[in-house]
This record gives sequence, structure tokens and C-alpha cells, in this order.
Amino acid sequence: MNSNKDASLNREIGPIGFSAIALNGVIGAGIFALPAVAAAKSGNFSPWLFLICAVLIMSVVLSFARAASFFRDTGGPIQYAGLAFGPFAGFQTGWLVYIGRLAAIGANISLMVTYAGWFWAPLTSGLGHQLAVMVVFVLLAVFNIIGVRQSMNVVFLFSLLKLAPLFLLIMLGLAHIQPDILIHAEFPVSGTLGETILILLYAFVGFESAVVPAGEARNPRKDIPRAITFTVLTITGVYFLIQLISVSALPGLAESKTPLADVAEILMGATGAALLTFGAVFSIGGNCSASMLSAPRMTYALAKMGSLPAWFGAIHPRTRTPLNSILFYAVMGLVLALSGSFVWLAVVSTLARLLSYILGVAALPVLEKRVEQTKGQFRLRGGYLVPAVALLLCLWLITFASMTAWLTTVAFFALGSFLYLLSSRKFKPSVEED
Repeated sequence: MNSNKDASLNREIGPIGFSAIALNGVIGAGIFALPAVAAAKSGNFSPWLFLICAVLIMSVVLSFARAASFFRDTGGPIQYAGLAFGPFAGFQTGWLVYIGRLAAIGANISLMVTYAGWFWAPLTSGLGHQLAVMVVFVLLAVFNIIGVRQSMNVVFLFSLLKLAPLFLLIMLGLAHIQPDILIHAEFPVSGTLGETILILLYAFVGFESAVVPAGEARNPRKDIPRAITFTVLTITGVYFLIQLISVSALPGLAESKTPLADVAEILMGATGAALLTFGAVFSIGGNCSASMLSAPRMTYALAKMGSLPAWFGAIHPRTRTPLNSILFYAVMGLVLALSGSFVWLAVVSTLARLLSYILGVAALPVLEKRVEQTKGQFRLRGGYLVPAVALLLCLWLITFASMTAWLTTVAFFALGSFLYLLSSRKFKPSVEED
């Protein structure tokens, strides 16, 4: 049932590598922007909201950990839904993940330029901001077209560059924590709770990037479940402390455009703010460069499978990179970056991810029956209780997405359906040149 289709791939990624992949997939722009959004919507209760988000997302993480324990091939949620519900469901699951990444890179590059505006004010808004966003997209596209090679060493490097400033902020900020904030914080208005959680979940999505390259893992059924659960738990502790320090040290947190840089300036002066800003740019830049590298390969692979038009499968004759897929991703990401705010794009990205999570989690009972279980496999206690909670929570949260976010997601979903139907009628397997 689960043959190894990726036998030609080198199985070199171990548990630390998958933790690094999950870390880079989750920690991007979210934690550098959302502390201000959380404070604006829930005040001093905001640190608790990050813990609530963690509990919610962990039900999904554990369900994906169980699903990942059945597979040794590349694909992740595409495989889960594809095996359970058929090729079209598998394609749409992958397409939703792609939409989530597309909206995310638009939000992240816009925020990265805003943070860079700490050094040069014209970058924060207006024409200067828009031109800088365009330049970043062009550079990322060009670097990928000419054949940039991403290795695990680069993943580890970006992990270090993004974590070092955050851990420094935590260590220096612990002395500024005000415990009364946690004890006397008022619960936010119930009508805004679901909407706020939907926005804050943007800081937690992305762990699924670690389940996709299972075909390149030494022991995917064991390493991937442990890596994603451990990484998300660790990130939760980091987020909680950062939010608690931020609301304690910066009274005007809710109005800040670069919240962590402003907190760092209070704790460490201008040097600390500069260090944190560099960390933000490296963190977001690393997340975006990895996205620009990996996401176009999804449409390229789907084109080779006949699920997208052959145009997406075109490669550069000299550099052997997926030229058209890179250009499409860069142009669409730029359009989204210039047309919407960070919060709106974050909601679109989270909505698309939640829909893909729903399909992945719903596939789990079918996988339990169809796929042979192995010794030492990751297991969930309580039967289907955790997946049921994950499914209900995802269904609950998507009801808080705005109509604009829904229309955008539905439009991309319809586009994917059209391209799939068009391709399935015309598809003829192509032979790649060496």
C-alpha cells in the first residue's frame, strides 16, 4: 500500500534536521508582528492567548504526527488526503498548502521591509515600501532561477540567526516580567476571542513543512512525529515568554509597528533594537527564501503528475530550475503583498492552512484502516479523541475568517479546480531530459 516511491532520493535528514525544518516553517514573521496585534485585541491577557493557541494547534500536530507515522514517501498531507479520498482531494490539499504559503510570503516580505524601515524610515510605508517589496521579490526570483541550492546547513544557519536574538531578548527581559499581569489579566470580550485566535495561529502554522520531505528521511515514521511535537512545544514556551516580556516592558505595545524591536530598545538600547531588527530580517528572509525555493517545486511536481498545466513544469534550459513556477509564485506573491495588510494576508494564509489541516486530519481514520501499522509507530491515546478535537477546532476557527479572506481563498480554490480539470483531460506523461 505504501511503497517507497522516493527510492532515488538520499535519505539523509535525521530528527535534528526535521526539527530545524519545522522551526523555520513556524518561526517566520508571526512572532515579530503579532505581539502588537495580540496586545491590541486582548491587552494583558495576550500571553495566555498564545498558550490557548498552542493547545489548539497541538491537537492538529499530534494528528499529523500519527498520520506521518504511516508514510515513508514525500508528500505529507497530499499523500494523506490522496490515499484516503482520491487524487482530486490530494491535489486540493496540496493546492491549499500552496495558497497558504503564497499568502504568507506576501505578508512576510511586507513585514520584513517594515522592520528594515527601523534603519531607514521611507521603507515603512508608501512608495518606498512598495518599491522595496518589489525589489525583494525580484531578487528572490532571480536567485532561484539562476540555480540557488538550499542545503540543511543553510537551514541550521537560519535557525541560529533567528533564535539568537529571541533568546537574548528573553534572557534580558526576564527581570522585567510583572507577574501581576498574568494574575489580574481580564478575559477578552468573547465576541472577539475566536477572531483573535485565528490571527495568532499564524505564528504557529508551518509545522507541516517538516512532514513533506519524508522521502529524504533516515527514519521518517519515528523521527518526524517526535520532531514536530517537540518543536511546537518548544516554540510555545518561547512565544509565551516573549509576549509576557513585551506587555511588561512596553506599555504602548499595541500601537507598535515593530514591537520586538521597540521592546529590545527598552531592554538593551539602540544596539539591542538594531540586533533584534537584524534578527527579524534574517528570520523572515530565511523563511521567505525557503518558501521561494520549495513552493514553486510543488506546482512543478503537480504539473509533472498531470494535475496542473504543463506550463508550470517548464524548466530553464541552462540552470534546470522550474522557471515558470518560480515566476508565477513571485508575481502572485507580489500582488498579494501590495494589495493587503499583514493581518489580512495572515488570516488568508491561516484559513488555507486550516482547510488543509481539516482534510489531513479527516483522512486519519481511513489511514488507520488502509495502511499497515509498524512496530514502534507513533500512537495517540484515546483513539480518535484528539483528531476529533482537532477537526472541531479547525471547523470552529474558520468561521471567524472574514468574507474577504474566504472569497480570496475560494477564488484560488476555484482556480486550482479549473487547472486540475483542464490538465487531467490533456495530460500526457512527459519525459525529462537529463
